[in-house]
Amino acid sequence: MQLGGDDGQRLVKLRGDKRHPASRGYACEKPHRLDHYQHGRDRLTAPLRRRADGSFEEIDWDTAIREVAARLAAVRDAHGGDAIFYYGGGGQGNHLPGAYATATRRALSSRYRSSALAQEKTGEFWVSHHVMGSATRADFERCDVAMFLGKNPWHSHGIPRARVTLKDLAADPARTLIVVDPRRTETAAMADIHLAVRPGTDAWLLIAILGVLFADDRVDHAFVLAHVAAGELEAVRAAVAAHPIADACARCGVDEALVRRTAAVIGGARAFASFEDLGVQMNHHSTLVSWLHRVLIVVTGSLGKPGTHFFPTTLVAIADGEAKRQSPVVGARIVGGLVPCNAIADEILTDHPKRYRAMLVEAANPAHSLADSPRMRAALAALDTLVVIDTAMSETARLAHYVLPAASQFEKAEATFFNFEFPENVFHLRHRLLPPRPGTLPEAEIHARLCEALGAVTEADLAPLRAAAAVGREAYLQALFARVLPDPRLSGVAPVLLYRTLPLADDVREGAVVLGLALRAALSHGPALARAGFGGPPMAAASALFDAIVASPSGVVFAVDEWAGVRAKIATPDRKLHPAMPEMLAALATLADAAPAVDPAFPLVLAAGERRSFTANTIIRDPAWRKKDAGGALRVHPADAAALGLADGGRARLVTRQAAIEVELEVSDAMRPGSIALPNGLGLDYPTADGARLTGVALNELTATADRDPFVGTPWHKHVPARLERL
Repeated sequence: MQLGGDDGQRLVKLRGDKRHPASRGYACEKPHRLDHYQHGRDRLTAPLRRRADGSFEEIDWDTAIREVAARLAAVRDAHGGDAIFYYGGGGQGNHLPGAYATATRRALSSRYRSSALAQEKTGEFWVSHHVMGSATRADFERCDVAMFLGKNPWHSHGIPRARVTLKDLAADPARTLIVVDPRRTETAAMADIHLAVRPGTDAWLLIAILGVLFADDRVDHAFVLAHVAAGELEAVRAAVAAHPIADACARCGVDEALVRRTAAVIGGARAFASFEDLGVQMNHHSTLVSWLHRVLIVVTGSLGKPGTHFFPTTLVAIADGEAKRQSPVVGARIVGGLVPCNAIADEILTDHPKRYRAMLVEAANPAHSLADSPRMRAALAALDTLVVIDTAMSETARLAHYVLPAASQFEKAEATFFNFEFPENVFHLRHRLLPPRPGTLPEAEIHARLCEALGAVTEADLAPLRAAAAVGREAYLQALFARVLPDPRLSGVAPVLLYRTLPLADDVREGAVVLGLALRAALSHGPALARAGFGGPPMAAASALFDAIVASPSGVVFAVDEWAGVRAKIATPDRKLHPAMPEMLAALATLADAAPAVDPAFPLVLAAGERRSFTANTIIRDPAWRKKDAGGALRVHPADAAALGLADGGRARLVTRQAAIEVELEVSDAMRPGSIALPNGLGLDYPTADGARLTGVALNELTATADRDPFVGTPWHKHVPARLERL
């Protein structure tokens, strides 16, 4: 990274780090343009308090912390901590705030939370937890057959060194690349087999593929005998057989011969790797599709050998699929501790005594990113207290009672918890590059001050740890074991205790919480850490790992797994795979009757959020970063455009059940007839140099909260009924 500009603070050149053990210098488009994030015109530089007339006034930090703590404590004391809802926990590459927020939430007795993961992955997490005990990842570098379900890794990445890996797959005649997507994406254009399904019918495609595998006896019987609970695969086979293959192919709109060829390739694979993403996880039958995908892995025995699926050793278990609770008002299933995003407004806009009355939003923008933005804005406005912690004046921040300005991810130590490499897994604590902008604080400091203002952390709690730290790391860890971990009150605020008492240099200070993560990893994954060079008793291993993480500016291999041990990591209670999930078998039995009727008033299917070369999650708010398609044109198939008399580059009115907007058109034969798409990452209220504001297309003005998966509530953003009208 090279700094420059008049003040020496501009990010003028960014390159991938060739010393990084996972990326080896590979980087996608977004990092190359992060100066737009760092120097956005809407960066916050002072705490803000809303006036009675809706405007904001700047206040000092002491006042902000005191008043925010008092207002949240008042809600807790009057209605209980369950009335305080937490949303967010870290933007892209900015995950440490979520770790520190756990201390503030514990101080407030706040249990309910959510994040963007609940818009995408909770269905996959839930079925993975039931079938396998945990979610898996796949080895695309060593597979001979790769399948991507509703994913375009050429732009969305999500796998190590995505474009390099895709090029290798496409260039090797001995390997087969399969893509399931209605649109001919960049990845689909490289594929050996492109299954251009009718939108929302991916479940039928997987049923057809499984039907062929069962009928042709392309089942790995040895794997099933050794690792699948007795009789369960037979129950799945019978449920799949109830749907004729030809009928399933007709429903998904894919030629039966191509489906049979695909099944033969998968069934004959030496090593099959697959990945599902938002194209199916934000679509009809999303949880059912995730389950059928797991069944496909089980049937083919694609677990625990090079080129197949594995359970990664992670520092933070973000793929928790347990569903122990329900939301307090509407009774929505909570998976991995995450309330479904489409239920949040319903949890607020009610007179129910258990409704959410306050929200703490951190590094997130639910007013913009969640379905039915008008209703979400109404819900946020109905709260007794809304506090936003962010770097920029987001759409959600404009609705807040208090806005607390955070340092950017270059102005503090930061990390991401999306660490899924195998067999060598990597953790990277990025060192601070720039001093915090005046008036801002790192989130770790914000949460520490809130916990202290709430009385959850006192000098009496800190003094013994400071004294132990002065003696040395061993004494410090022993103090953690003796004083903090056994005490529920102190263990709940452990991130703040670490931050306040662990001696670290300024450029890595926010990484203090990683010592706790390293200790947990040493206790849970000792052999994997030992193979990476961090062996011995847990405290010694954790200390050595933490020192290595802090000392390395390019990341550390913290765990080394072995393929031979993958199947032993099946984490169900009996260590067997359980594909016969009762809820999914019931859904499969009624699938033919659950097909959504096509509304003639909305004959097109809008994918509200298409990844393109110059789109990103809204961490980058400045539209100047987009060098192509700056306005985010609506893509439409030539036949659909011609039927309406629309032309490439022209404009039309896009209408959904929620709203109507004017859009620019891009006529593209990459689209499937009947399908249209708008890119993600636009529609932001961003000030231009002359004071005007650029908006673009805000997708969630068009979506509805009721359009969601019946099991885990993930939204159907990729299947929004729509129509186009000539202007």
